[in-house]
Amino acid sequence: MNSKYEVLKDIFGHESFRSFQEDVVDTIIGGQDVLTILPTGGGKSLCYQLPTLLMQGVTIVISPLIALMQDQVKALNDLNISAEMISSLQSSDENSFTLQKLLQGELKFLYVAPERFTSNEFVGVLQRININYFVIDEAHCVSAWGHEFRAEYRNLDRLKQFFPDTSICAFTATATKKVEADIANSLRLNNPKHFRAKTKRDNLDIKVEPRVSNGKRQILNFLKTHRGMCGIIYTFTRKEAEGIAKFLCDENYKAAAYHAGLSVDVKNRVFEDFVYERVDIVVATIAFGMGIDKSNIRFVVHTSMPKTLENYYQEIGRAGRDGDMSYVYLLYSKADEVKRKIQIEEAIDDGYKSTSLEKLEFMYRYCVSNNCRHKIIASYFEDEIPSCETLCDNCTKGEVEQVDVSVDAQKLLSAIFRCEQRFGINHIVDVLRGSKNQKLLEFGHDKLSVYNIGSQKSKNEWIAICDKLIDIQALELGEFRALKISDLGMKILKGKEKLFIDSDKLGLLVKQEEEDLELSFDDKVFEEFKTLRREIANENEVPAYVIFGDKTLKELSQKLPITKEEFLEINGVGKVRFEKYGNAFLEACQKIKEENKEEIENKAPSKKLTKTYLETLELIENEKTLEEIAQIRDLGISSILSHLSLLYEHKKLSQNKKQELLEPIKIPSEIKQWIEQGLQYESLKELRQYLYLYEYFKKESN
Repeated sequence: MNSKYEVLKDIFGHESFRSFQEDVVDTIIGGQDVLTILPTGGGKSLCYQLPTLLMQGVTIVISPLIALMQDQVKALNDLNISAEMISSLQSSDENSFTLQKLLQGELKFLYVAPERFTSNEFVGVLQRININYFVIDEAHCVSAWGHEFRAEYRNLDRLKQFFPDTSICAFTATATKKVEADIANSLRLNNPKHFRAKTKRDNLDIKVEPRVSNGKRQILNFLKTHRGMCGIIYTFTRKEAEGIAKFLCDENYKAAAYHAGLSVDVKNRVFEDFVYERVDIVVATIAFGMGIDKSNIRFVVHTSMPKTLENYYQEIGRAGRDGDMSYVYLLYSKADEVKRKIQIEEAIDDGYKSTSLEKLEFMYRYCVSNNCRHKIIASYFEDEIPSCETLCDNCTKGEVEQVDVSVDAQKLLSAIFRCEQRFGINHIVDVLRGSKNQKLLEFGHDKLSVYNIGSQKSKNEWIAICDKLIDIQALELGEFRALKISDLGMKILKGKEKLFIDSDKLGLLVKQEEEDLELSFDDKVFEEFKTLRREIANENEVPAYVIFGDKTLKELSQKLPITKEEFLEINGVGKVRFEKYGNAFLEACQKIKEENKEEIENKAPSKKLTKTYLETLELIENEKTLEEIAQIRDLGISSILSHLSLLYEHKKLSQNKKQELLEPIKIPSEIKQWIEQGLQYESLKELRQYLYLYEYFKKESN
């Protein structure tokens, strides 16, 4: 039988497990119930896909997301692993055929929706086969305290009743401690092993801004700095989704709208165009993306505030699942909170109202906060992390100027007062800016003393000041969203209190010029490989990211391997995928190397010198040895050696200095001899794997 490390490399193409993955795999193989909370992109699917390849029997995966089931079945089949799904999309004959394959022992995976477990007939079929374990994906749907409770998930407590000796493995990306406990209780898990990863995503850069007007120009500015990337833009309404999609198409972006009002054929076409990379941007209501397994989504934009931080965290989690740097951008206004609040107030259940209003309040506080975004998200999920320092707008914007807008606030409050507190913000701004609006003239508001006293400010600036007054409860919203002045508002109006606002929240929009950057050599090669991947994907009728992920293509672009052995050293390349797709890329690498010899020899280093490398350089300049640097920095000598190579590549060290630093590091002669003997039988890479196995088995035997 293959070891888990061989399966990891040969089938899935990874050199090593990510954090938590190996422990989860071992627990599943050991037959224990497990509840795992891993952020999106943490590698949940590998945790439950790998163990079954080392075990007898079939794995039943329960998921509410048909699109995800389709993607995963397709990806597993592409790896020559037998997997099928039973769903409402298949005909009765197709589902019957799948059940026959299941009964004949021809499957390793069967994907089903939770509704199937209301059928005693279906449960009866499962009782006739050897199930090694059940997987429950999106397990937060079990909990009534979760943000996406689904009643059909409650039926899954029957699993322990009908299959008492079969382990259950529950997975989710989002769960507070309260939801986590409810999942375990609802599924009747038997002494489950709990795994909870840190909520922080180190490859997500978060930015939040007040929305200016309809936000279209802000979205365009954002996309100009992320040209060529693929992503999702979430909108509040179907109409907005279609409007922004059209706006982006007019601006020469490959974009399409997706929402529940479209026909099934149109939705399927948009989904396929996105996963096959014929469309770069999908503009959608939250109906899109729930089940998407596309790993190279580079950005997620929200045009308005989501209703809860759980929703937001799950939606931004769709970016950067491959581990590469990705970007999330949220636009909000006070009006978003008001609209959401009205929706909640219409609910009948008082308990639901209370919980939902609390969650909405937290979401709005997140938007307006000046604290680290990653830290706020972590604290919501009862996780403690330090400030990110470099991965959110609040940590990188420096000190923000506080602008005194007290006089402008008095003008706005005076206009509200003189309009008898009967109108909304748009009418009040029209009065301040001297509009000739017919409604305004009919009410005679052009005769008021406040008429046209604020024409020097834009509508967006007045709305920003109004939002601030609502936020501090100096203004309240009455019936038909009429603005009402509170006691605090009267104090500001009479000059007894001042009002300050952050300069970056004043509603001023700075136009972003698109930089015409010349692509580096590696970037050009990466684009060539993406084109090749798209052609192979279309030919094989599989999503592009199933061939090789972006991260793999970038490493290929940098290393340009020309032998099978070199190619298999690339992370994300296993023997199965190489046999299917590797030769086309290998030929491309050879051709690129032959045609660009001079450019390759003179190309700039692809990896940037970040803070960690510069810290090592500073210690080298202070005449520290490599071993001293490793000790001071609490890093392995192998990490310091990789720093040394990059510093030399960037010409920060001379050849002589590099040799001087390496001189004291010696490999004992007997170890060197042992390695050379081993290399007569195996490659260096396989020797490393045997060392890893030796260490593992020694630990297990103690």
